[in-house]
Amino acid sequence: MKERIKELRKSLGLNQTDFGEKIGVKQTTIAGYENGSRQPIDAVINSICKEYRVNEEWMRYGTGDMFVHLNRQQKIAQFSADLFRSEEESFKSRLIMALAELDEEDWVVLEKIAKKIAKKD
Repeated sequence: MKERIKELRKSLGLNQTDFGEKIGVKQTTIAGYENGSRQPIDAVINSICKEYRVNEEWMRYGTGDMFVHLNRQQKIAQFSADLFRSEEESFKSRLIMALAELDEEDWVVLEKIAKKIAKKD
């Protein structure tokens, strides 16, 4: 597991401190996991999988893909959950609130704009 924790952290572009902060673990603990002197308890493994959307089978046994592949509904649900955890004045929150206040005519206009943007790519 030590190799997988390090591989995951590096694939996320995080240092040990930042990786550990998101799951409530200190840098020294992450270092211990990565050098094999410590083994993560189930709660830590679950936190890693939940926070970083990691396939638990991969994390525990090295089988399957590193990350969980979400379908459209799951992605929307995850985005919503992340939004509720974010700061109320974040750009994402302000954007979603603005979208929530659109009427049907506004949605038609927005769709036209999105199509124009997509054609430019």
